[in-house]
Amino acid sequence: MRPASTLSIALSALLCCALAPSMALSRELPDFTELVSQNSPTVVNISTKQSATPSERLRGFSVPDLPEDSPLQDLFRHFFGEEGELPEDSFQSRSLGSGFFVSPDGYVLTNSHVVEGADEIVVRTSDRREIVATLVGTDKRSDIALLKVEGEDLPSAKIGSSQDLRVGEWVLAIGSPFGFESSATAGIVSAKGRSLPTENYVPFIQTDVAINPGNSGGPLFNLKGEVIGVNSQIYSRTGGFMGLSFAIPIHVAMDVVDQLKTKGRVSRGWLGVLIQDMTRELAESFGMAQPRGALIAQVLPDSPAQAAGLQPGDVILSYNEREVVTSSNLPPLVGDTDVGASANLVVLRNGENVPLSVKIEELPDEDQLTGPNGERERESANQLGLVVRDLTPEQRQQLNLEQGGVIVESLDPGPADDAGLSAGDMILLLDNRPIADRNDFNRILEEINPGRTIAVLVQRGDSRIFYAVKLPGD
Repeated sequence: MRPASTLSIALSALLCCALAPSMALSRELPDFTELVSQNSPTVVNISTKQSATPSERLRGFSVPDLPEDSPLQDLFRHFFGEEGELPEDSFQSRSLGSGFFVSPDGYVLTNSHVVEGADEIVVRTSDRREIVATLVGTDKRSDIALLKVEGEDLPSAKIGSSQDLRVGEWVLAIGSPFGFESSATAGIVSAKGRSLPTENYVPFIQTDVAINPGNSGGPLFNLKGEVIGVNSQIYSRTGGFMGLSFAIPIHVAMDVVDQLKTKGRVSRGWLGVLIQDMTRELAESFGMAQPRGALIAQVLPDSPAQAAGLQPGDVILSYNEREVVTSSNLPPLVGDTDVGASANLVVLRNGENVPLSVKIEELPDEDQLTGPNGERERESANQLGLVVRDLTPEQRQQLNLEQGGVIVESLDPGPADDAGLSAGDMILLLDNRPIADRNDFNRILEEINPGRTIAVLVQRGDSRIFYAVKLPGD
């Protein structure tokens, strides 16, 4: 009996050891049931109606020339009439999204793209009431819209802090994907401060929470039941969820809400520079140990940056004592700055850190204020193998250049071509030195040691961008 008992004890010990990790894991996994139960009433389904005549919806469609005895003639006569013209009776299209109450008196937060172009907005609550909402205002840059419905003591969501959010933290989304109301999905925070090509002023929260069409505008909760983001976009090659979801941080969204409530529009800070990211090659040309900061490619005229003395070739290293690691860090920092406030910058200029103070102004409404980015396609480059000539007075007037610069007439295969310059580019700076004319260009080029990587500032159209060009060695 004793051997059997010993064997039994050993097996029991092994079984306990095997179950221990899974039991510990089950204790660590969050229980979302209470969170969903308490917060589902704060989430609403949003549907919109947009009136349009058939001719507006089918503009550009022409009725085919069919034989008189074709069986399709009756079908086209039904829709287009005897003369092939569209009847003008309007019909309505619908779109679906999500939103949530941010106050008991009926303010609803959602995405701007959910209600864009809507003639009527209907908010459907968790108890199946349908209420026509008034659009208070929208902000396309942040993709936030504020609605108002009549009501009192409505279940409003508790607003948290997106700035305290940590990567790896559990989060939960509630919304109406594909119209399925009050659907809950969970995941973790994958990253913070993401910059997307379509929006430079929002430091998005990236998650792996399952988000699909209809979730847009819905809340993203932390485990405390606080809203820390507004679900806005997904990255997808199929149109469906692929594990990359993006939410607008709640502090950004609530700032928009407050401005829309008080003044009906949103204002943001504006510095007035076009920037690009620092590459390893550019960092080498600027004498930096590693790439960091936002490289100024162009200072816009009559801008705060111009008034403060910022120059093309300056690398912004910090903004109000906050480090600028990549160029995408800068726009949200500037945008969050109060209009009229002063901001303290540290820029790298000619190998030295230079402190500057700039008075921030309001961001204009022009869409063309976006600068070049790291994903922009580079057609050509410049250096050795380049043929340049002086600019004509007409070209200077067209480009708003008072003096300096040369134009690339042609280029052969070589360092410039490898770097990305192309014929027609205007070269303004060579190795961070201004160019007066073609002779000046050639003189500066001869003074540069072989094998060095230098920065070349090029104007192409209305944009300016730096290229890193490595000269051949001896």
